[in-house]
Amino acid sequence: MEIPNLEYIEKLARGNESIRNTLIEVIKTEFPEEKKKYQNSIEKKDFKEIEDNVHRIKHKFSILGLETSYEKANEFEKNLREHNLDPMQKAHFDQTLLDISLFLKTI
Repeated sequence: MEIPNLEYIEKLARGNESIRNTLIEVIKTEFPEEKKKYQNSIEKKDFKEIEDNVHRIKHKFSILGLETSYEKANEFEKNLREHNLDPMQKAHFDQTLLDISLFLKTI
């Protein structure tokens, strides 16, 4: 199981604490809003909106070192284009959202 981490952010910041903190703050600000939009689109069963939200959120996965989850989100997004809301893919995506939410509370 993948665990969110700050390795990529640390590489981007190259030791600059200000850049590091800015990147973390952007994620901490954007992620909850994006997660809520995703959940609202799921409730509405609006496939285009779900797909758009998955597309936006999946980039946070890679930034937080979740490469496998990023790839799975890519597949989830592709299936959504065909109006296929695969329950296993959704469950994995939702679990990753939960993992990130918990991680963000620790940093």
